[in-house]
Amino acid sequence: MKTYTGHRTEDGCAVTVTDGTGKRGLDPRFDLRTHSLTGFEWGYGGSGPAQLALALAADVLGDDEAALDVYQRLKFRVVGRLPADGWARTEAELAEAIRGLRRADGE
Repeated sequence: MKTYTGHRTEDGCAVTVTDGTGKRGLDPRFDLRTHSLTGFEWGYGGSGPAQLALALAADVLGDDEAALDVYQRLKFRVVGRLPADGWARTEAELAEAIRGLRRADGE
């Protein structure tokens, strides 16, 4: 089970992924779409949160096309509501949020 943790640093916002093998930084997935060259953000509905939502969706789903289909909705439903000072969400929590978005849209 992965845990995603967002925290603020002197250089901006960072997200780490922790699983049974250790920690790593979350790949921003600029290869799929570039919303923010300055990186991740959360707590509102802008370009930094869009980049984070895309990265989270791609990592949780393991499917780039599915991530591209859902990340904007994930931005508004989850990422835009994350606390400004830091947060943690499990892979299961994010997967359930994505399933809920898909159900709401009849997917």
